[in-house]
Amino acid sequence: MRKLDRHVGWTVFVAILLVLAIIVGLDAIAAFIDEADDISKTYTFGQVGLYILLTLPGRLYEFIPFAALIGCMLGLGQLATSSELVVMRAAGVSTGRLVWVAMKPALLIAVMGFSLGEFVAPETEQMAETQRALAQNPGESFGGRYGIWNREGNTFLHFNAVEAGGVVHGITMLEFDEDLLMEYSLRARRASFEGGYWIMEDAVLTNFSSWQTTRETHEVMRWDTGITPELLTVMAVEPEYLPISDLYRFSRYLQSQGLDSDDYQLALWGKILQPAAIGALVLVAISFIFGPLREGTMGFRIFAGVIVGIVFRTSQDLLGPASLVFGFAPIYAALVPILLCGAAGMLLLLRAR
Repeated sequence: MRKLDRHVGWTVFVAILLVLAIIVGLDAIAAFIDEADDISKTYTFGQVGLYILLTLPGRLYEFIPFAALIGCMLGLGQLATSSELVVMRAAGVSTGRLVWVAMKPALLIAVMGFSLGEFVAPETEQMAETQRALAQNPGESFGGRYGIWNREGNTFLHFNAVEAGGVVHGITMLEFDEDLLMEYSLRARRASFEGGYWIMEDAVLTNFSSWQTTRETHEVMRWDTGITPELLTVMAVEPEYLPISDLYRFSRYLQSQGLDSDDYQLALWGKILQPAAIGALVLVAISFIFGPLREGTMGFRIFAGVIVGIVFRTSQDLLGPASLVFGFAPIYAALVPILLCGAAGMLLLLRAR
């Protein structure tokens, strides 16, 4: 019996990995073609390749649920096509046992994906965004295409690039009074965090508080603020690639500043519930093989898996903005598609018995 378990589990595991490699490979090629449009003297072909390489962990994490769905369909479908599942059931192996055996490799990949998204993808995503921003906007200019914005009270800030270790490039600071009239603007080429405050280099301060503007130039200038390198690191990475602890802290920070934190709460619950999402999708895949797609061709199984995956992802993408419009908690936007998917899978399995 253990040999059968290993055979089924290994078949599903290899199928999921194969599908994941194909999907991520195609996505990386598409991203490379898209980035190639921005190649310049400073952003070279090699730097584009490095950017794509650094984003691979994030892409793997993003496509694991989709790969688990299609891979499970292909693995079990292969066993069904060769009548191995029929022989196993005729030998006394229950449907419940087969479901659990097929679920185990998917859950193993879910754990691997969770670890990848928590400990690897955040670091590599920041490195990727930093090297691209620096290459496309070397630091002498301001307002870079890939920079980040932040607000602290009535102060609005833009950073071209954020490096790990407390170094930022291309800083633009705009200060407004209570009537939203600009008081001053500040630009600096570079800033580094030292001992609880920032040291700006090559700073230019333009004051608008009087009838005429005044301009000051500082080779070195101290900047006291509550913005820390850790906070900027969080802001430099897309919410879906941040670790859970950073998502929680940053959503609390945004709330304290009176800013919208729903995007980060959605990403937080999405990461927490991703293993459950993978389990629900795999359950649907298993129910299809034991039910409607038992005699289906391989191409039709792939087509069905893609459709289910698209519907699942689209429902999550629609419920996210809907939570902002209708005011319900972001957790429901992440949880409802999982519950519906799991319920559909259980219903199909019960009918297939």
